[in-house]
Amino acid sequence: MTPEPPPVPEDFHARSPRACAWPRRPKQGPVRMIDPAEVPGWIVYEDARLLVVAKPGDVVCHPSKAGPWSSLVGAAREYTQLPVMHLVFRLDRETSGVVVLAKDARMASRLQTAMQERKVGKAYQAILAGELPGPVTVDQPLGDDTASPVFVKSAVRADGQPAVTHFTPVAAGGGFTAVRVVTETGRKHQIRAHAQWLGHAVVGDKIYGPDARLYLEFIDTGWTAALAARLLLPRQALHCAEIDLRPAGLDQVFRAPLPADLSGFLQQHGMPG
Repeated sequence: MTPEPPPVPEDFHARSPRACAWPRRPKQGPVRMIDPAEVPGWIVYEDARLLVVAKPGDVVCHPSKAGPWSSLVGAAREYTQLPVMHLVFRLDRETSGVVVLAKDARMASRLQTAMQERKVGKAYQAILAGELPGPVTVDQPLGDDTASPVFVKSAVRADGQPAVTHFTPVAAGGGFTAVRVVTETGRKHQIRAHAQWLGHAVVGDKIYGPDARLYLEFIDTGWTAALAARLLLPRQALHCAEIDLRPAGLDQVFRAPLPADLSGFLQQHGMPG
């Protein structure tokens, strides 16, 4: 039997401006259900031990209560007909790109250990607000943003965990910059938090963009014309473009091209998509 949640003090919201777990809110609204016919088109690579997919930017990685077709892991289990699929590298719901799943526990453990030892190369593509004049490395610790109304938000703070992100401009135009991003660490929301700290937030980012309260508005109202006017894109313009497993001892590099929503945005602003 599921225990009842603890009572919320009557003056909680007066004392704290932050969004919290109680009362419950869906994190990003209802999950998107996956059509089984979609899954084969997402596959980047498959063998007896690995399944690598290019995840769309509106699919949840972890299983949800809405059934197997409500998450990437659930859909992968249905597709492979295996009882367990191991999610080795996850992405946030609104981040598209390469996701690696292992079909057995031994391969999953090997890759997870390689990740912990920083023996896996990962590269992202992002679209930032403003025109970044040149390459920049952000070496700033990250921790909880206790001043934010969004409980999950991270921020640069002196007592945070070490975090290093490299941003390299690829193209700029129309007040935006397309960048290649490489991280040396794997902190929560690292790229998005460091981009905000730079003053060049990821386009479409509901939490780290113009105002974190837009995230709460989206949860309550869904996507609206008012949100579109502020955020420009329905999801954050962040894409995992490449995962290199060669440092982990596997002779494989997996890549996923920039999806149509992001490439179209670049083209609309005079940049190659």
